[in-house]
Amino acid sequence: MTRDISVLPTGSIDAYITAAYQIPVLTPEEEQELSLRLRDHGDMEAARRMVLSHLRFVIRIARGYLGYGLPLPDLIQEGTVGLMKAVRRFEPDVGVRLVSFAVHWIRAEIHEYILRNWRIVKVATTKAQRKLFFNLRSAKKRLGWFTYDEVQAVAADLGVKPETVLQMESRLANQDMAFDGSEGDEEDGPAAPSSYLPDMRMEPASCLEREDTEKDERERLYAALSGLDERSKTILRARWLSEKKQTLHELAEQFGVSAERIRQIEKNAMNKMRVQLET
Repeated sequence: MTRDISVLPTGSIDAYITAAYQIPVLTPEEEQELSLRLRDHGDMEAARRMVLSHLRFVIRIARGYLGYGLPLPDLIQEGTVGLMKAVRRFEPDVGVRLVSFAVHWIRAEIHEYILRNWRIVKVATTKAQRKLFFNLRSAKKRLGWFTYDEVQAVAADLGVKPETVLQMESRLANQDMAFDGSEGDEEDGPAAPSSYLPDMRMEPASCLEREDTEKDERERLYAALSGLDERSKTILRARWLSEKKQTLHELAEQFGVSAERIRQIEKNAMNKMRVQLET
């Protein structure tokens, strides 16, 4: 019998992987039956079984991205999100297996995660840059620094300018640096930015600008708050401005309404204030 996802161990990545590989792979007949149940009847148990049976493929794909220095559990998690999206969009009548269809979605989610977290500063934002990022990094493992001919070949192959290839190569060669450096920094290494960048926080002009901004924000906030009815103001103060914040259920008991009604009042009040603050 297929194991339930709620009992998969979460405290250890090794235990999770072991458990995932113990879940049987679906036969073509089982996969067809489950996908029809999901598509035609919205059967979430069928969707869960399809996800569970393909976790081993997510793990296998995620391991291929360990070279980016990101945690394997996070790569698996993002890949699983892609798998869930694939299961939701899978069309059983097309005639392909789910694993073939899901590979694109699994890789896409992992790629997005890598691009968001590989560097503090984004290295790729457009579709062409993303394609260049992954292809270039793979090629550099084999070639090291590119020669002129290699730059031209990569540019022609990916349909980008040679200057774009050189720019991406430079980005890949750089590393993030902590503002204050670290205790392990060597004396002959590059200086931390904190050692040469001026601290402008206590400059008179910066202090005055900061004080004016804070004063303006407070005045706008109080003006927006004053435009609400008393009940809405009380709820927002209790939920956001009080030192001891109250829960929805506590306010529901106080006003004699449901917690859902308190949530609606809070949401409407926040929307009104947002409009007021943006004008």
